[in-house]
Amino acid sequence: NPTIKVIVNPCAGWGHAAQVSPLIAEQLAKLGADFELVHTRMAGEAIALAHQAAAEGVQTIVAVGGDGTSHEVVNGLMEHAAHVGNGHIVGTLGCIPAGSGNDFAMMNGAPADIESACRLIVQGRTRLVDVGRVTIDGRITRYFDNAVGIGFDALVTMATKKIRNLRGFALYVPAVLKTIFVTLTSPKVQMTLDDQTAERATMMTVVCNGPREGGTFMVAPNARTDDGFFDVLTVEKMSRLSMLGMIPRFIKGTHLGHPLIQVQQARRIRVASDKEPLYVHVDGEILCEQARTVEVEMLPASLCMIAPSEEVAQP
Repeated sequence: NPTIKVIVNPCAGWGHAAQVSPLIAEQLAKLGADFELVHTRMAGEAIALAHQAAAEGVQTIVAVGGDGTSHEVVNGLMEHAAHVGNGHIVGTLGCIPAGSGNDFAMMNGAPADIESACRLIVQGRTRLVDVGRVTIDGRITRYFDNAVGIGFDALVTMATKKIRNLRGFALYVPAVLKTIFVTLTSPKVQMTLDDQTAERATMMTVVCNGPREGGTFMVAPNARTDDGFFDVLTVEKMSRLSMLGMIPRFIKGTHLGHPLIQVQQARRIRVASDKEPLYVHVDGEILCEQARTVEVEMLPASLCMIAPSEEVAQP
């Protein structure tokens, strides 16, 4: 077996990942790496490929794509680890950012430049990071590396899926505007953070492992992927104009002083709604259109990933 398995999602970044794929192969070969490179053919396939590679004892499994691709590879690694049992950590995750949103990779220090990214993977320095596990309506369970969003940002994510050929900032801003002026909701929910339960009317709840989502928004500027806690951001109901005014603050990460915005740390979170549906995204993926309960738990230091140094590179 090769020591490095490179899993490319050729559709990521509207085909950008497919364009850089030959460059990656060329760089890894130049660096003398023992690798195999494969392209996925459908959504979800990277989960199975990563699971299989980990089961075959491949040391490093590289996700080439955006946050969705990293999410799938993380799920493959974590599923295999759960199968092995005893809290074993299996394989090492490497990321080469090539998608429309690359928050997890960039926040953990993966260079955007292909040459540097390949060099880092071959050098093989690693660190342990936290992973979350989310269960929706007691039936859909997924691991996640970056964020679970309920409400506003999930609706934004759903809107981005309908916008073609844009990446990053240009993709997310029209989706944000459409969500504010067309589909905004503030359901009444029961929210439990560890063992504290409260009734809230929230526009948005984001359980953050990392600080940034949507390629642009510093939702939880103080969140770290290695502190054993989620930063849970909640936004209480506010007017459409106030929400519009918050966009630049979310981009800069200066929204935390706002009286209707709160960040709390927790390891277990449960959000439930009796009457209105909850819209949920998991690392930018929509796993079900409408949910009633979302449960999230922290799995501290459960994933090994390639890292540039001891300190995570902040943007």
